[in-house]
Amino acid sequence: MQEFSRRATKKFERLSDEQKKRFVASLSSKFDTISAVFNSVLEGFLVVSGENEFHLLLENSAAKRLLPRSAKSSDCPVWELILDSDIARFLETNLSERRTNVTDEFSLETNGGAVRFLELSISPFEISSGEIGSIIRVEDTTEKRNQEILLRRMEAMASLTTLAASVAHEIKNPLGAISIHIQLMQKAIKKSREGDGLLPEPKFAERYLDVVSDEIERLNKIVVNFLMAVRPISANLELSNPNVILEQFVSFFKPEFTEKKIELESNFCENCPRLLIDEKLFRDVIVNLAQNALAAIEKRLEVHTPKIPGCILISTKIKDDFFILRFRDNGIGMDDETASRVFEPYFTTKSNGTGLGMAMSYKIIKEFSGDISVKSILGEGTEFTISIPIPQKDKMLLPFKCNDSSKKAEEK
Repeated sequence: MQEFSRRATKKFERLSDEQKKRFVASLSSKFDTISAVFNSVLEGFLVVSGENEFHLLLENSAAKRLLPRSAKSSDCPVWELILDSDIARFLETNLSERRTNVTDEFSLETNGGAVRFLELSISPFEISSGEIGSIIRVEDTTEKRNQEILLRRMEAMASLTTLAASVAHEIKNPLGAISIHIQLMQKAIKKSREGDGLLPEPKFAERYLDVVSDEIERLNKIVVNFLMAVRPISANLELSNPNVILEQFVSFFKPEFTEKKIELESNFCENCPRLLIDEKLFRDVIVNLAQNALAAIEKRLEVHTPKIPGCILISTKIKDDFFILRFRDNGIGMDDETASRVFEPYFTTKSNGTGLGMAMSYKIIKEFSGDISVKSILGEGTEFTISIPIPQKDKMLLPFKCNDSSKKAEEK
């Protein structure tokens, strides 16, 4: 068909009326077929002109559905048609600077409040006039992300057996105490009735009932903490800048730490990428680390080297497609055995601790597909390291090379 069209176009003037009709009909049929295929593809495609106009020349149905846009005329640059500011900025920066073979991922909130993930990539495109334009591909990756989240949650559920065994052990002790004190009360009442028929004095019963009441309260606390530990984390994952959250944290908590004569220092990387995280949960992890660091520093100042001021350092960097966060303090530190169990549920060195803070922090970071580790030296301090993968990857495709006609056009 392409060969026929090429030849017929050259000889169009010499064709008979009937041949012209057949030629136009075949072209129309071919165009309808290509258009139907183009609009049936699940991925969105937009064709953008080159030079300095960047007008939208063509798009398929999927692109219209996936990309919310304004009611502006298509005579303006394509990024002015896009409502989402992050996507518009991505298109403007890369198209205006002639970048190709670049990819980025974005999160959009739907009208129903759900989050949808889109991956956009820009590829070079040479139109018939020899002008170099661009093709923008839009892929809905929401299902892929949801499957990843589901897989992580299933892996987390697999650890419930060990956790349930720990809880069963915790429940066994207060139940035993309750059982013993109730039996003692029953024996005392039975003995009194068999003798003079009078019940024991009130203080006698109250002593046992107080123990039973305390143990019931202890049981209730264990059950509540267990439900908190096993409840799936409801993470609303969106692409967010972690450095912004950390800067807000430092700004908010620095006066409190300064008042306690503890230095809060920060060193954040430049051009921080967006991560697939839940901002609230990420902030919860940082607050938990800060509270633990504060307690460790205060404990050191009580028993060791009180003349050395307390210090907390928060730093970030990018390494091997991972965002690395380090949270370091010069507190009391931990021995090797304590450090190895710090993420275990119900393990705590605090008299009033629940042993769930670091366990929940571990679950949250795992929900972000990341990892958290700890290094500590007793008497010197502790450092927690959090690594979270960067979802946006510049795909290193084959470099785009202009042909001779495009080079000549650029030279002109």
